[in-house]
Amino acid sequence: MEIVLATGNQGKVREIQQVLSDLGITIQPQSVYDVPEAEETGLSFVENAIIKARNAAKHTGLPAIADDSGIEVDFLKGQPGIYSSRFAGVDASNQENNTKLLNALKGVKSENRQARFQCIIVYLKHETDPTPQIFQGTWEGSIAESASGTQGFGYDPLFIVPGYHCSAAELPADTKNRISHRGQALLKLKTTLTTEY
Repeated sequence: MEIVLATGNQGKVREIQQVLSDLGITIQPQSVYDVPEAEETGLSFVENAIIKARNAAKHTGLPAIADDSGIEVDFLKGQPGIYSSRFAGVDASNQENNTKLLNALKGVKSENRQARFQCIIVYLKHETDPTPQIFQGTWEGSIAESASGTQGFGYDPLFIVPGYHCSAAELPADTKNRISHRGQALLKLKTTLTTEY
């Protein structure tokens, strides 16, 4: 069984393959099939994930998994949200996005820096699947005043994990995969795939 993963983000590929590795399903990133990137024109994580999954299924003829995720900061009224990966610009690096977020929160007290990671994972059996299966995970935390840690990717160095007193980028991979927004959504997906295959 082969499923295409509608992302070019190597961090996401690694996490998703780790969590689903024992299913006996080959999960390949869409780059293996030269799938062009989908234009994320949706106004929600759900819409964007469906757009990406349909695009990958269309170009490969395979079932597709797509993840759309990001960080919501209460003080910024939920920003950067669906624009997390391009918060500092279309081709912004993780470092540039993190710097912009820290600058946006400069002078904001720790009790007002609440945030959460959101993850939506969509599974489509084929391109025209009329009932996409949607799995959600939410990870509550807060934004640090400076980056720390070298694990993970994206906003992980800024995201303080409650109960662990460290950033998401300081967590061991197996711990992060168990408690993170993506880990939660993937475990729900895994349950579905286990019953289907």
